[in-house]
Amino acid sequence: MSESKTPDLGAFIREQRRLAQMSLRKLSEVAGISNPYLSQIERGLRKPSADILQQIARGLSISAETLYVQAGILDERSERSDLVAAIRSAPELNDVQKRALLEVYKSFVEHAPIDDAEIEG
Repeated sequence: MSESKTPDLGAFIREQRRLAQMSLRKLSEVAGISNPYLSQIERGLRKPSADILQQIARGLSISAETLYVQAGILDERSERSDLVAAIRSAPELNDVQKRALLEVYKSFVEHAPIDDAEIEG
């Protein structure tokens, strides 16, 4: 994990916690990590392991991959490629369904906000 990503990761976790309307204490209980450690992560003072990120993600009811991308552990483009490959290879979907799903996904990705300023502004 890069040093520059750690504060961004902490701010992202804090924002997700606030969106979930959870206190720091409640998330630490649900995730099974100490309150001080979670506080240090949110303030960018500690770099959590992938296992800790998974516990936090579970507590927030978000995907661990989302936190891995924020932490710089997982490349977002790689995650997108994996998703597209999974859709294309899904045996339970016909070609029309696959095409529709890929078009919807593409439209969301193309129109996704690039940074927090776009979300807030």
